[in-house]
Amino acid sequence: MRKIEIYEVGPRDGFQNVSDYIPLETKKKIIEGLLTSGVRHMQITSFVSPKAIPQMKDAKELTEYIVDKYPDADLLALVPNLRGAQGAWDAGLKSVSYVVSLGESHNKANIRRTHEESLVELLKIREALPELDICLDLATTFGCPFEGKKNADDVVPFIKPYIDAGLKTVNLCDTIGVANPAQVRDIIDAVRVEYSGLELQVHIHDTRNMGMVNTLAAIEKGVDKVQSTLGGLGGCPFAPGASGNLATEDLAYMLNEMGYETGIEIPAMVELAKFQAGEIPAGQFSGHIYTIQDRNQEEE
Repeated sequence: MRKIEIYEVGPRDGFQNVSDYIPLETKKKIIEGLLTSGVRHMQITSFVSPKAIPQMKDAKELTEYIVDKYPDADLLALVPNLRGAQGAWDAGLKSVSYVVSLGESHNKANIRRTHEESLVELLKIREALPELDICLDLATTFGCPFEGKKNADDVVPFIKPYIDAGLKTVNLCDTIGVANPAQVRDIIDAVRVEYSGLELQVHIHDTRNMGMVNTLAAIEKGVDKVQSTLGGLGGCPFAPGASGNLATEDLAYMLNEMGYETGIEIPAMVELAKFQAGEIPAGQFSGHIYTIQDRNQEEE
């Protein structure tokens, strides 16, 4: 039985899209519910400017609470710069995701930097926090909302300076949900040929109902770390068309039924998804929600 590590990113990628502030206690309850449902890897917040994403204004307090209560969980945060990385480290995190977009237009819209500036910032983080484990979150790996389709010839040379800087993990992100299984396989194959020791993850959005098949394509190519969000909540607020994530409860259900080991308790996850939907009404965010019980696609 092959083990697949599901990385829950809803508390970051899902919550960041909610227009009304989610009370801290509600966030804690959802995160704790995820952990007790079998999730062992979680991106719990983002250390960004509250002016950019007001929902993340409680990043420090939330992180300190969860780190203290669940010391054995694999917790991380997304950071766009040295200041964010330092904040995550000071709050008790040992791992972060550093986000850079393959599409430079999206990089400028998302984190307001050129590619060169993003690389320089990463090098600053490596120098200031050498013990911090950093995963490169490569946004718009498969397509950019401003520049169009991307392919292996774009990805392979782009990540080289980050690998040269010491990064050992790259998360291939389908930020707007335009990937297809053949493209996923091609990019993974090309990256593996060039960087045989690199650990790969995937984060596939479900904009066109392709999240499941694209994630499965990655798994069948040997990727064993995949990302999703409870209830399918989320999508990049700086990427037009990024209308939702792959639902964790659906992904875990499929993998469990196929004989993979996920450690996820499906009934508990479904109940938690219902709770989250009640606490965060659909009108508060832009996106699609996909659950086992409700396969109706609702576009807000």
